[in-house]
Amino acid sequence: MVTKRMLVVRAKKGDAEALQTLIHEEKEKLYKMAYVYVQNEDDALEVFQETVYKAIKSIAKLKNNDYFSTWMTRILINTAIAFLKKKQGIVPLSQEVLENLGEPWHMKKEEQLDLLEAMDEIEEKYKTVLLLRFYEDYSISQISKFLHCPEGTVKTNIRRGLAALKKKMKGVYKDVRQNSHV
Repeated sequence: MVTKRMLVVRAKKGDAEALQTLIHEEKEKLYKMAYVYVQNEDDALEVFQETVYKAIKSIAKLKNNDYFSTWMTRILINTAIAFLKKKQGIVPLSQEVLENLGEPWHMKKEEQLDLLEAMDEIEEKYKTVLLLRFYEDYSISQISKFLHCPEGTVKTNIRRGLAALKKKMKGVYKDVRQNSHV
């Protein structure tokens, strides 16, 4: 049985089939994360394709074979952020995002929509740590290593991100309740 680590070693040596297998294993997770960032199917595909291209060009530079998935996620996040900066604006959230998110989102459709709209409005550093922590289920330590920052900074950014989300979400639900009593 070929392990992921063995595939990474082969891919680093130029084995295109091994790299294709690795990317295939990561594609759904990467696409979903890209979609959360850019909130548009075409843009998510573009970010995903650019991520794959960058991975193909730089696979030999991967230092630790055990962190292929983390390495790909980091490339994707950087690519998505660069894409958004280049585009200088966020595409309005479409209903499709709700259908493509899958298991991590155990909420009603309306709540998912509100959460994603709120995520769209918070700072990138908060969005990134929240996605890694709650969507990808990374530990504080893993996020710290992934983002090359102290664990305290990760905890602070998670706490501030959650506070920002709570504030945004509270406003949405407060407005709905106020309007229903009028």
